[in-house]
Amino acid sequence: MKQELTVDQVLENHKSNGTFLEVEGVRAFALDQGSGEAVFCVHGVPTSSFLYRKVIAELAHQGFRGICVDLPGLGLSDRPKEFEYSFPNFARFLAKAAEKLGLEKYHLVVHDIGGPIGFALAAQNPDSILSLTILNTWIDVVSFEKPLPMRPFEKPLLGEAQLATVQHTTWYLLFSNLAVSDTEGIPKEEAYAYVDLLKREDNGAAFLKIMRNFDHREEFRQLCLKAVQNVPYPIQAIWGGEDPALTYERYGKEIERLARPSQMHLVKGKHLLQEDQWKEIADKVVQQAELNRNR
Repeated sequence: MKQELTVDQVLENHKSNGTFLEVEGVRAFALDQGSGEAVFCVHGVPTSSFLYRKVIAELAHQGFRGICVDLPGLGLSDRPKEFEYSFPNFARFLAKAAEKLGLEKYHLVVHDIGGPIGFALAAQNPDSILSLTILNTWIDVVSFEKPLPMRPFEKPLLGEAQLATVQHTTWYLLFSNLAVSDTEGIPKEEAYAYVDLLKREDNGAAFLKIMRNFDHREEFRQLCLKAVQNVPYPIQAIWGGEDPALTYERYGKEIERLARPSQMHLVKGKHLLQEDQWKEIADKVVQQAELNRNR
């Protein structure tokens, strides 16, 4: 009988599969596995590279190097009080992290707030992008509205009170109902790990700064659009069709309209589709990479 790991053991295993690097004085964690062409994954909130752990392991199995850097303020990365927790600064930070990791060219995968961040990264570093895979996210930052469960975090005091209610058991209910389609194959300890990675030593203070600093400027929207319109690299989208937060009807169709991906793959998944559709995501990234290589 397989022995279940504790939450601490789950986190230790996760940590052992990555490395730490320093970017402009910030100690950042990068989940980094495999070798070959690089696939640079960008996570959102309230997650970290932990969300991509199965995708990255599968990419490594298929002969690629999978990487995801924990954004400052999240996961195992530092949470400096003076850091600018804005989407444009995150994009700049990831570009510097990619340099440190020796990533001259890479396939880019984006999700949640990692969408706008990744679009800005691609727009400002187009020569580095081999292909783009878009998971449940948004691109029209001007008209974007946070899903209802995330709105309390915007407000002072209310956000702190809401965050205090996020514990292992309460998170698991949210995780089961809104985030994944099938929790059967996911040990509860792995779900609980999200809470520990979110709060850590600052009790989620940096996360609240991120939630209160979304970029809705027209200038930033134009930068995001630059990453998907008239670009030399191929674009595909993989969408968790059961996502109750970023629905296909609103946000999936927005991506279809504005990014015009060559393929829109609708899969059985909710918002954290990397948890139960990790194999499908890795397979589609590899297929697009191989097509791009043979062009």
